[in-house]
Amino acid sequence: MPEISGFNVAKGFLNISLSTVFWAGYFREIASDSSFGRLPSTGKVIMVEFSSPNTNKPLHLGHVRNNLLGASVSNLLEAAGNEVIKTTLVNDRGVHICKSMYAWQKSFNGATPESTGKKGDHLVGDCYVRFAQMEKEDPSVLDEVHAMLVKWEAGDPQVRELWKMMNGWVFAGFEETYKALGITFDKVYYESETYLLGKELVRKGLDAGVFEREADGSVWCDLTADGLDRKLLIRSDGTSVYITQDLGTAERRFSEYSLDSHVYVVGDEQNYHFQVLKLILGRLGFGWADQIHHLSYGMVELPEGKMKSREGTVVDADDLIVKMYEEAKATSEESGKLEGLSEEEKDKLYGMIGLGALKYFILKVDPRKKMLFDPKESIDFNGNTGPFIQYTHARICSILRKAEEQGISFIPADITPGVRFSAREIRLIKLIGSYPQKIAEGAVAFSPAVLANYSFDLAKEFNQYYHDTPVLREEDSSLLKARLVLISILASVLEKSMGILGIGLPDRM
Repeated sequence: MPEISGFNVAKGFLNISLSTVFWAGYFREIASDSSFGRLPSTGKVIMVEFSSPNTNKPLHLGHVRNNLLGASVSNLLEAAGNEVIKTTLVNDRGVHICKSMYAWQKSFNGATPESTGKKGDHLVGDCYVRFAQMEKEDPSVLDEVHAMLVKWEAGDPQVRELWKMMNGWVFAGFEETYKALGITFDKVYYESETYLLGKELVRKGLDAGVFEREADGSVWCDLTADGLDRKLLIRSDGTSVYITQDLGTAERRFSEYSLDSHVYVVGDEQNYHFQVLKLILGRLGFGWADQIHHLSYGMVELPEGKMKSREGTVVDADDLIVKMYEEAKATSEESGKLEGLSEEEKDKLYGMIGLGALKYFILKVDPRKKMLFDPKESIDFNGNTGPFIQYTHARICSILRKAEEQGISFIPADITPGVRFSAREIRLIKLIGSYPQKIAEGAVAFSPAVLANYSFDLAKEFNQYYHDTPVLREEDSSLLKARLVLISILASVLEKSMGILGIGLPDRM
């Protein structure tokens, strides 16, 4: 067989060496497959909830990791053949929201985004920080906040009007940040609309004897038999807690969409919460409770330590996006490789590099691990970074443009059985061929890091190959065309792989 170049038997095992004829045929199949990398349909419907911010502060670096993980995991699951519904639950009611409302009433003299020139989410975040100071000075203000929450649940018109106004400011601010990050959702839920679903489930659970009502009117679920504790579901004043609405929302989602599974992208600080959620849903008789998965990710920390919203010691997402743009601009200009680009093209490129650096630096880390974020390190054009992979793609595009300028055309059919790929080229073919497997691995583990590091390995292998093999100087026409097909498919796979991470690859850089 021409596909086999040799074989031997060692200790009872048959070892077969595949010939260049085999690798030429194998790669020709890959190059001819326009859907290469996309796995067959599983027929499953999966919902992924991520972001789910509180409307009492702007999005910060921690939210950025959440959003990037949620979006890329959704893309991964879709590439793995699933129907995916991307959703977010906006936590737009509760004690934390009332804290910002109370502080605005008492300390902000009617300030608005227009009067202050601030994004609405930033203004409301200032109110939240101010409340933390007020509470230190006078702890009794918390009682007034709880009273405000009771009024909210009772539908008090003044409290509701203030709530709508301030939430409107925040929603507008969030939308700007989401757009800058490239984040979209298929469905948006609001806690203000779903908490009543949870209250109804709690009522049913009481009737079924699953929950217990105390003398003060509060409702609890006893989970001590499961090694946990008693969980509060309804306060004595009749107001609901966070898990109450999660119960009702989960029931609504599974019934509305006939979900096969549900993935919650939430930090590891909420591990206990999701243990409790699954247990209570199971107690209520929902068989799909075991199909709830918590993608528990580590927190993002800075060199100076952990971020704290109420103390105002966070890295704001909007400021971070601007900083990444500026870092990309400074690094690119220093490299001196942007000659011939217009100012508009440069501006677009700086944005692509800056966001690519940010997203890659965060997504290359296994989600379960805590991470330390360093903007300057992330923007490096060398090493395991987004800009390095972006530059590799731009380099390949440059080679292909030069081939086109020289009138060299190439198509998958140019890869004939007689093409003798080198050992390094075969390594590239093997790496390219492993792309579908990497999608499957990443989807099973809910880990974009699998694809991020695969992209780096592919880019690194290409650069080593190109260092030793000046493609356009090849005198053998058939080998030249085969090599051009090879690097064009490599660029395509890089684009697909990084696209799943939400990272764009430039043609020039």
